[in-house]
Amino acid sequence: MRTRPDKLSRQELPDGSHVMLDEYGYITDPYQWTEQFAEIAAAREGITLTDLHWDVIRFMRDWLDEHGVAADARFVLRFLAEKGQTDKKGAREMMFTLFPYGYVKQACKIAGMKQPRAWSTG
Repeated sequence: MRTRPDKLSRQELPDGSHVMLDEYGYITDPYQWTEQFAEIAAAREGITLTDLHWDVIRFMRDWLDEHGVAADARFVLRFLAEKGQTDKKGAREMMFTLFPYGYVKQACKIAGMKQPRAWSTG
């Protein structure tokens, strides 16, 4: 999906700064992401962030910094498999326990990735 300029909204953050969101609640500039934004986005999704959520989010942010693009779900699943010492099926179950509506719908949004055009959830 493409960001429609006429559908942008402004999300105020507790520190007085703000970020711009597309019509689906994805941040439009991933480099404006903050942990404050993650907390707000997670609450909007009905998620209370745990240490494991933060591990995934930080992995995604590090990937973006290193590669200049958002991590595909398969890389995050591999990270979860190693972290949880499990197989691909176990990692997928962990992903959907953390983000019940999926990688793209929730993990990418909370981690401050632009809305992907189309991705597999792993």
